[in-house]
Amino acid sequence: MSISISVEVDPAFSGLNQTHVQNIINTVFEKEGYIADTVDLVFGNDKLLNDLKKEFFNKDQLTDVIAFRLNDYEEKTVEGEIYISIPRAQENANSYNEPFAKEIGRLIIHGSLHLLNFDDQTSVEKANMTRKEDEYLKICNWENLNSE
Repeated sequence: MSISISVEVDPAFSGLNQTHVQNIINTVFEKEGYIADTVDLVFGNDKLLNDLKKEFFNKDQLTDVIAFRLNDYEEKTVEGEIYISIPRAQENANSYNEPFAKEIGRLIIHGSLHLLNFDDQTSVEKANMTRKEDEYLKICNWENLNSE
């Protein structure tokens, strides 16, 4: 089986280390008992994510991460897409006084968990996802996300 994690970064934003991004996704998937078959990760701007939010969720609002599972959730090999807004990530990092790389790491983990059928619609689900994000941030190498 060929395993592929592709990372695309809007040319307006540069400096993300693709290997470290891929390693974070693989860590989350492996610890949760899944394999990344084909996962596309796109770092873009607010307009990209807002357009996706309007088209697929009928909501006109800014968001930091959107994930789409492309195959059945019961399958242990994952096909999916994760979209992350760089401007939202920067604003989140500033708001929470966290390093930008840590916020990007959190969003990669958050999107990965969504691909594994974790949700954050209720307060209990949100608390569970936040706990898992914190766990994975401790073991993933987010500090080097900004290095080429």
